[in-house]
Amino acid sequence: MVKSLLASCLLIVISACSTAPADPGGNAAKSSKEAVSQSKELTFLFNFASQTIDPHLDYTPLRAGVTETLVKLDEDLNIKPWLADRWESADGQHWVFHIREGVTFQNGNPLTAEAVEQSLKRSMEVNPGVQQVLGIDQMEATGQELKITTTQPFPQFPSELVHPNTAVLDVSATDVGKAPVGTGPFRVASFVAGSSLEVVRYDEYWDGIAKLNRAHFNFNEDGNARLSALMSGGADVVYRPPVESLSTLEQDNQYHLDSVVSLRTHELIFNNQHGPFQNEYVRKAFDALVNREELMNDIMGSQATLADGPFLSEFPFVPAYTSKQTGTAAAMEWFKKAGYTVTDGKVMQDGKALNLKLVTYSSRAEFPIFAQALQSQAKELGINISIELLNSYEDYLLEQDDWDLGTYSPLIAPRGDASYFLNVAFKPDGSLNFGKVNDPELTSIINQLDQTVDIEQRTTLIKEALERIDDQTYYSYLVHPNTLVAYNDRVENWETSKSEYYMLTNQLDIQAK
Repeated sequence: MVKSLLASCLLIVISACSTAPADPGGNAAKSSKEAVSQSKELTFLFNFASQTIDPHLDYTPLRAGVTETLVKLDEDLNIKPWLADRWESADGQHWVFHIREGVTFQNGNPLTAEAVEQSLKRSMEVNPGVQQVLGIDQMEATGQELKITTTQPFPQFPSELVHPNTAVLDVSATDVGKAPVGTGPFRVASFVAGSSLEVVRYDEYWDGIAKLNRAHFNFNEDGNARLSALMSGGADVVYRPPVESLSTLEQDNQYHLDSVVSLRTHELIFNNQHGPFQNEYVRKAFDALVNREELMNDIMGSQATLADGPFLSEFPFVPAYTSKQTGTAAAMEWFKKAGYTVTDGKVMQDGKALNLKLVTYSSRAEFPIFAQALQSQAKELGINISIELLNSYEDYLLEQDDWDLGTYSPLIAPRGDASYFLNVAFKPDGSLNFGKVNDPELTSIINQLDQTVDIEQRTTLIKEALERIDDQTYYSYLVHPNTLVAYNDRVENWETSKSEYYMLTNQLDIQAK
């Protein structure tokens, strides 16, 4: 079934830190400008379109090297200094951040503690999710020293400053949605919503002048179009090429292919406040019905890992999940517990078939195919699923209530532990609570976690929260997808970031034509 779907869809596709060490990369600022070629341009093609490049609302400015955050993640997911070269706290509530000296915004204004304070204030004003996660009570800036007090002890606070929406920008700049002014190696030259961002080298960049002098960060949700652009020379780097193209790319020495385990999790979302999915047994029935192996092997070409929960199993706070029965027989048993009748293998409620609405989006090429596969599986049980592809998908999930199921792939970067994800995805007012979960017991556990400093106690609470989520089946966790990136042999120093935060860097280079 899935192979036929694939064939038909080919046209669719494709610290608790105390004092942190000084950044050894600071010496890179001595790089010679004369060493940089004036003709090096690179075109990067991303799969998800940005409608704004306001850094406090969108990740693209950070990914494009326009903005930077106070701290960053390395490839082992450790927190490292960036615009803050050190920080400390004696009690986990009162923090002192030292802002790196000698850094300027792309308009020449110096980076000071006051500039960072104003930027963080703006981020919290325009993005309720940032305000919720940071929990800042007050700030005081003096020279390069920024004191921050959180509303309660918050030992993981520095890790939250990794988030792209906390990026530091000059708030005095106008038109932030189209031309934000940050501290990164590239400044914005032009932006067309949903289409393209052009950046040029910022010659006074503090960490060493960029090797490229210009880059085009373009958007195209069509995987086949991205692949065609790479093949024709219209793009140098493409994010998430179609899985059907992998063998072709691997056999052609003109191209390089990276496949990296990501921090994302593909999930099937249930609308917990609408229709049949208010019943936990219906949620468990669909959790049993989804075919994860089919998604991973047939639809995604084995470029994924099966998921038992939202986090990869190697994280220390992940509980030992109980294995579950899957398949149509198991699903039917859950439907019976939910009060449905099952006659001749068909699920009925009050003598009528279930009619459900599944919403999804196309920038993840596998999602429309997976939706059709699930639709076919449900049809075998007499359940009708209509599928709708949406734009502005996240807004729709949060604002509308006429859907039953959805697909999503959140970036679940732990940044020290799971508190960020639990707060935004499971608290009733969480900015990513797409399933509209409102569970007082789960909320109480998360609240306890937010007030707990001891690492072992935090791990215990996170396990409790994840076990509660699993017990109630608020979401069906499917697979952890690999991040695929293809690029041509002119590209040098490309690194596929696990976090998906850092893409255009000052080290990225290309052989001049």
